Amino acid sequence: MGFHTFDPEKAEKLEDAERYRYVSREELVDNLDISGEEIVADLGSGTGFYTDDVAPFVGKLFAVDVQDAMHDHYRGKGVPENVSLVTADISDVPFSDGELDAAFSTMTFHEFAGDEQIAEIARILKPRGRFVVADWSAEGRGESGPPVDERYDLEAAREMLETAEFEIEFESERPETFLLVASC
Repeated sequence: MGFHTFDPEKAEKLEDAERYRYVSREELVDNLDISGEEIVADLGSGTGFYTDDVAPFVGKLFAVDVQDAMHDHYRGKGVPENVSLVTADISDVPFSDGELDAAFSTMTFHEFAGDEQIAEIARILKPRGRFVVADWSAEGRGESGPPVDERYDLEAAREMLETAEFEIEFESERPETFLLVASC
């Protein structure tokens, strides 16, 4: 699949409120099952669009992106006080074993998902830590997002997580996207 990155020259497109039709702030926060003091990571944070939505509901949030240019864009918007920017590949994030209460990926799973990356996510989550994935579905029509052949379908994403010993808590296939909630 993917292993590509979003063009930073088009970063402004990531600030479009239309993105909420794929996953709303409320749906994301609810599925993270957070109470206010958690340590969470946004994996593939880009411009911080969803990072900003989750930040008021957690104690500490790491915005992780492989491209420092995306962090530059985020800095230009203004980064919330409880958010730290981390430039790293998902296969090698600078967190200790079990450091995070939860992690999420919004429309970026197809860009980084692989066995090594999923194992790394499992490593950094606490026992029963949540991982929420909202991503473009290979079952979609391709009206928005990346080409359909660059996407995972819900079944493939579920199998990847289950292989890494995640327990699936919830899953939903939508017209262009899927939502998958898992814990380790």
